[in-house]
Amino acid sequence: MLAWRLGISAVLIPLLVGLFRMDAAQGNQAVILLILCCLLSVRACRETTWLLSVRRMRPSFPAAALCSVLIVTAGWGHTLLNPADGLPRLLTSLGLIAGALVLSFQGLFIREVVRFEQPGTTMETLGADLLSVMYSGVLLAVTSQLRWFPSPEIGYFVLVSLIVAVKSGDTTAYAFGRLWGHRKMTPILSPGKTWMGAIGAVTGSAAGTGLWLAFGGHLFEAAPAVRSWPAVFVYGVGLGIVGLTGDLCESLIKRDVDQKDSASLMPGFGGLLDLLDSVLFSGPFALAFWIFWPPATAAG
Repeated sequence: MLAWRLGISAVLIPLLVGLFRMDAAQGNQAVILLILCCLLSVRACRETTWLLSVRRMRPSFPAAALCSVLIVTAGWGHTLLNPADGLPRLLTSLGLIAGALVLSFQGLFIREVVRFEQPGTTMETLGADLLSVMYSGVLLAVTSQLRWFPSPEIGYFVLVSLIVAVKSGDTTAYAFGRLWGHRKMTPILSPGKTWMGAIGAVTGSAAGTGLWLAFGGHLFEAAPAVRSWPAVFVYGVGLGIVGLTGDLCESLIKRDVDQKDSASLMPGFGGLLDLLDSVLFSGPFALAFWIFWPPATAAG
């Protein structure tokens, strides 16, 4: 299983790097990334609404998916409005995402008003819809902002740093847990996770981050290079911790609805949510870190 995980990562990450390089060559509009994010959002929403279709919850996949795509697309609004560079531009983008979330909230609420027939399921269903939209739309929209911030020139280098760090952490967590894990970390919530696996997650994330930031820059025209090794270390360790937390949060959803995986999309990984949970949860942390303490900058 470890070899399978390593093989999948060895295929997916180079494919993403190639896709990102191709999109970067088209300019800063990031149309290819927008299409990819919308597709990921729809699939993730499908899995989330399926997971939450238990007890009195009756989430609507079409409604939640529409809202999620609206929110993701709002994250590209700043490329059309072209506000000032830097933090004002980021605040404009986050404001558009927040506005789309408010519209989605109102739309889902009105939908329940129109459909209401009897007490018992409405609030549960609305909560499930909103959770699906937050998970599949808002987290993905915020994470995608790494394409432009802290600067468009190194955006894809930054985005890949997040993916490499989190996936390295996932892989080493699995390896450390299988080889040396004995003491359970969360025996009720996620019985397979151990404290040694948590150490592996942080170690792998820090190592993957350091290697990518040190040697990955030559793959991009801006040739970004490390600016602060202490920042690299804190960034890698932080992503390892936040990524592990994201994995536990998805485990909470699955445990509460009594499901092992979010879907059976890929052997060894489960569904798309099982593959993206750590990345989506770590995205806001990575965005904030690159804004306030960037570990690397473009050459020159």
